[in-house]
Amino acid sequence: MQSRLSAQSSWLQSYYFGRAIFSIAWVAAAVLFSGQAGPAALLLVIYPAWDAIANLADARVNGGLIANPSQALNVAVSAITAIAVIVAAGHNTYAVLAVFGVWAILAGVLQLSTGIRRWRHVGAQWAMVLSGAQSALAGGYMISRSVGTAAPTILDVAPYAGFGAFYFLLSAIWLVARAHRSARA
Repeated sequence: MQSRLSAQSSWLQSYYFGRAIFSIAWVAAAVLFSGQAGPAALLLVIYPAWDAIANLADARVNGGLIANPSQALNVAVSAITAIAVIVAAGHNTYAVLAVFGVWAILAGVLQLSTGIRRWRHVGAQWAMVLSGAQSALAGGYMISRSVGTAAPTILDVAPYAGFGAFYFLLSAIWLVARAHRSARA
């Protein structure tokens, strides 16, 4: 049992570092291409698509989609969101931000659920729980901005991704520190 938990913790370290690196790169690209409609739209599709792929990979490593229902649902929600962003991009940036807001709420609640479930077995999930809660709140903010008068841009989503990077990085570092302390004990 201990080696299984150690393997899961090791996977989560790598997974969380990978998610943080992706989010940091995405934010940098969002800032770089914020004034260019085509690349910005592509980035807005890539973000939820990546989330679907990442959740699928994580669920598979941790017992499969059936054993991880919140991640299975997150895979579906994120994949549908990527498609919805493509459709919304054909309308206007307000619609895109509204789609992102709904996704942030749903993905946040699902991440919160995954974090709580894992907390009992793996520990060090408090940052993921906070991230899920903050994601849901950020989604509400995005929806409120989507009905405002100022035209939204990709820079309205970048802080959301930046906070996600912070929480993933914090979780990875926390797991590394915990493993180091366990190895020394």
